[in-house]
Amino acid sequence: MAKGDMPVLVGVGQSLSQWDGTNGAEGAPSPLSLMVDASKSALADTGTDKVAAAINTIAVVRIFEDSVGGASHPHGHNTNLPGTLARDLGASPANLIYETVGGQSPQALVNEMAAKIHAGEIECALISGSEANRASKGARKNGVAIDWTDGDDAPFEDRGMGPMMLSREEIKHGIVAPAYFYALFENAFAAREGRSRSQHRKAMAELFQPFSAVAAKNPYAQFPEEHSIDFLSTPSSGNYEYADPYLKWFIAQDAVNQGAAAILMSESKADALGIAKEKRIYLHGAGEAADDLISLRPRLDGSWAMETAIRRALHQAERTTADIRHFDLYSCFPCAVFSSAAALGIDWKTDPRPLTLTGGLPFFGGPGNNYSLHGIAEMAATLRDDPASTGLVLANGGWMTKEAVGIYSAQKPARFTPAEPYGTPTEQVTLCSEDCEGRLETFTVTHGKAGPEKGIAFIRLEDGRRAIANASPEALKVLREDASPAGRAVSVAVAGETGTFDFV
Repeated sequence: MAKGDMPVLVGVGQSLSQWDGTNGAEGAPSPLSLMVDASKSALADTGTDKVAAAINTIAVVRIFEDSVGGASHPHGHNTNLPGTLARDLGASPANLIYETVGGQSPQALVNEMAAKIHAGEIECALISGSEANRASKGARKNGVAIDWTDGDDAPFEDRGMGPMMLSREEIKHGIVAPAYFYALFENAFAAREGRSRSQHRKAMAELFQPFSAVAAKNPYAQFPEEHSIDFLSTPSSGNYEYADPYLKWFIAQDAVNQGAAAILMSESKADALGIAKEKRIYLHGAGEAADDLISLRPRLDGSWAMETAIRRALHQAERTTADIRHFDLYSCFPCAVFSSAAALGIDWKTDPRPLTLTGGLPFFGGPGNNYSLHGIAEMAATLRDDPASTGLVLANGGWMTKEAVGIYSAQKPARFTPAEPYGTPTEQVTLCSEDCEGRLETFTVTHGKAGPEKGIAFIRLEDGRRAIANASPEALKVLREDASPAGRAVSVAVAGETGTFDFV
């Protein structure tokens, strides 16, 4: 292993199963089986059968059941996913890694493995991940027994779940689901643009309709159906309200059985193994950044972390947005795409370049932390077909909390530069925890089967502080009006650890 060698992406693979338990247990996938299938596809994609023996690092993206504190393992616990993946592939890597939580993980791992290869620490790395939530939900719904219990004695590095991405104050006010966090961003975008709920739903539908069209043609999409703008923007039994302004198909769909894998190695090793030049994809630039808790961020109509990670990656690659032909922007919710497009200086309404290669998390599918590994796989295939072009993958974790960006090309760069350490913000908002008055900054209304349930809002005070509060019954009625209430004066009364607001 030579220090200073050029890292190169030489193989990618994906797997998909539509199994949902309706026809019994036969053929049921597991997170491990989906990873094995995708990894075998990635090994085959290299064009040689010598790569498995060359792998000295396997890094696995953390699955859902291991990403939430106290989550159960209803079908048994695989206690060593990296080790069992190595076993089933017949590989004997010296290093096994189980990555931390976050959708930034796939691109962050590419950045890390590329840097380790360049530093001469490793020679060949396999990154893989999967989710089998569709199988899990289907098995429980249909009373089908499936068993994911497994393990291996090989030692591995478990990077844990990382720092908490939500605070006690947020939890106490009911901000506990990803859609609730992102809805607060979304309504901040709507307020900035002067849109009512229905107007913003139309804008979100216009953004996401082309995504559904891409997913409809993708053989690895879990939900390959094109939807119209009218369907996406209109509440219905098939597109129900979840958290204002979101309807079902504005939200990442996690009921998927999907796996993906990517293989990186030193160019010297690729030469030694005889891997064809046309298989090779290079990382030209990378950027990473992490933001504060959502309630502490000065801006809610954009993402400092996205802006920082994108800027760093473009600078390192010596590219501008105009130089990028292919994008896969993380699309768990529309505001994530609005944010990254703005950070890139892209007018999503008029720019002819597609913003997804997969079809996006609502339509292609949202396999937990692992979505962007599919984006990377699609990017590699796209750049092989268009070798003179450059592509950008943006991976997002938390609620626009952790960002990782990679800029790729089939053209070999003059040099490789490792990603800088994660950028972190220097400004925070102070929270107010006593009775106060201010103006409604952003909000959401959560929905259950019986309809609207809870109004949640951020209020900005004249002194710049922010209060979190829940809506009174009368305020909830106002939040449900089509016109945005952002900017209206409110008063907050605090009892214990929670505040309640009314319009004044």
